[in-house]
Amino acid sequence: MFDAVRNNKKIVQAFLVVITLPFAFWGVESYMRNAGDGDDVATVGGSKISRQELRAAINEQHERLRAQFGASIDPSVFDTSQMRGLVLDSLIKRRLMAQQVQNNRLVVTDDLLAKVIASIPEFQEGGNFSATRYETAVAAQGMSKEMFEARMRQQLVMQQLLLPVSGATIAGETSASNWMSSQLEQREVAELRLLPDAYLSQVKLADGAAKKYYDSNHSLFELPELVRAEYVVLNAAALQSQVAVSDADIKARYESHVDRYKESETRHARHILITLPKGASEAEEKVARSKAAEVLAQVKSAPGDFARLAKTYSQDPGSAEKGGDLGWFGRGMMVKPFEEAVFSLKAGEISDLVRSDFGFHIIQLVDVRAEHVKSYDEMKAALADELRRESGVKKYAEAAESFGNTVYEQADSLTPAAEKWKLEKQQTGWLAKGSKLPPPFDNPKLAEALFSDDAIKNKRNTEAVEVMPGTLVAARVLEHKPAELQPFAAVKASIEKRLLREEALKLAVKNGEDMQARLAKGETVTQAWSASRSVSRVAPQGLTPDALRAIFKASTEKLPAYVGLAVPESGYVLYRITAVNKGKADKADPHVAELAQRYSRTIAEEEFSAWLEVAKEKTPVTIVKGAVENKDR
Repeated sequence: MFDAVRNNKKIVQAFLVVITLPFAFWGVESYMRNAGDGDDVATVGGSKISRQELRAAINEQHERLRAQFGASIDPSVFDTSQMRGLVLDSLIKRRLMAQQVQNNRLVVTDDLLAKVIASIPEFQEGGNFSATRYETAVAAQGMSKEMFEARMRQQLVMQQLLLPVSGATIAGETSASNWMSSQLEQREVAELRLLPDAYLSQVKLADGAAKKYYDSNHSLFELPELVRAEYVVLNAAALQSQVAVSDADIKARYESHVDRYKESETRHARHILITLPKGASEAEEKVARSKAAEVLAQVKSAPGDFARLAKTYSQDPGSAEKGGDLGWFGRGMMVKPFEEAVFSLKAGEISDLVRSDFGFHIIQLVDVRAEHVKSYDEMKAALADELRRESGVKKYAEAAESFGNTVYEQADSLTPAAEKWKLEKQQTGWLAKGSKLPPPFDNPKLAEALFSDDAIKNKRNTEAVEVMPGTLVAARVLEHKPAELQPFAAVKASIEKRLLREEALKLAVKNGEDMQARLAKGETVTQAWSASRSVSRVAPQGLTPDALRAIFKASTEKLPAYVGLAVPESGYVLYRITAVNKGKADKADPHVAELAQRYSRTIAEEEFSAWLEVAKEKTPVTIVKGAVENKDR
């Protein structure tokens, strides 16, 4: 199973991306509970999805994208019916898969989970699993080890479900070749741009046009409502900085968990692999063994040339280019025959031929690291940080409810809450209602509370809002500026400029469409075309997706061929196609390998979608009317 997970990781991850929004750290059993509270949004085979689960899923997706893209993500997009519908669909798919997991009695053993976690490079030090790095990395993500391991267990059990689908997918060679050829087809293209600025001199506005536009579009000329606020943030990080950790506490933690700091023996090895597939005939095995024996003889006669010989003869694509180097590994990380051979060698020794399911190995043991327990001094700083984090999490859990009560009950000031929990009162600049706000006010619920009548007119603190898991924020308005309409005189010039450009844009588009019609009839145009360039679907040379689609959709039975495209706000672009070079799936082309993977992934995703549809047909799915409308507003 471990080998299957490693060997099929990329295609399985592609499936998981299709059906997963990483919004939760719950185990599979969490998806199976009937968590309805009378306010459910969907039912999947008798298992209910609550509005609370949907809300949590949306929040987690928001936080994930915000962490990835920063403040450029507009939080308002997560408050649309479309986004809520997409997240609900993902929840339904996850629930369907969870039920399939349960029906097929799929499980992930503790041993497999431990091996997968130990193989993650971020948790290793010098090629060996490090408990300290593991705990530090997990804590930095705001998770406990239990939460992280539940998430990993869930992903692995889902992979067990998906591996048979991915393994059964075979892309036809002919269809794959035809598809790749279409992607590699090249067309010689010149372009002619008709820009609005060239038509401005032909435009004259009617008297009163600007005033009429102003009167009909007051909302465009309103200055937004503004507030300036102070706020306090309560989270584990703020509280852990207040925690003092004694040497006695650190020593006690070290002595009570000393087994965690034990690093098992690891070995650094190289190998040369002569492959032999499972089920090979006796004749094939004889040929492979003979080849391996010849290489072994060369290695034995020149042990110092092992790396060079590995590059020359090894058929392991993962290590051959590195001179057969496999790095450091411990017991349980390699197939049994290979492991037994490695751990029977002394540093510098070379094995005889070792037979495994992959073929014949020649192994050189480079070095050995004996079992080692990290000393107290080595662990002291990390353990102090660990104790502070744990204390911060505990203090946050104890303080969260009381913090919310304090800012609500003493609503005329944030000072009592700030003093009680030793929090810094921070201040914002001017914040505009309806605009993209900086963190933490990019949280829709907090932004709404800040601009509410209670906060502005009644001068009360906002409620304590959980802007992300484990972080509460309460704010108070310091200054307020209501929305106001700019006077016509102040915006007249900008309105006239806008109207002139809009009319010029219409003329550019009309002229472009007329030119295209004339060119299609065989007439000529006087404007100068750009130099031709060769474009393809895989090398668009700066063309937009819309332009690329138009160019490759155009009929090329008669050349030159012409297509035109209206570009919003930019005018009109004509494209002249003068030559077509049919694509050929040549293995020497660097794009071919990538295209082959993309095609296989597409076919696999279609197979998965079909499999999921069958699961849907067998499982009644009901979505409550109005489920994707936001009732929290």
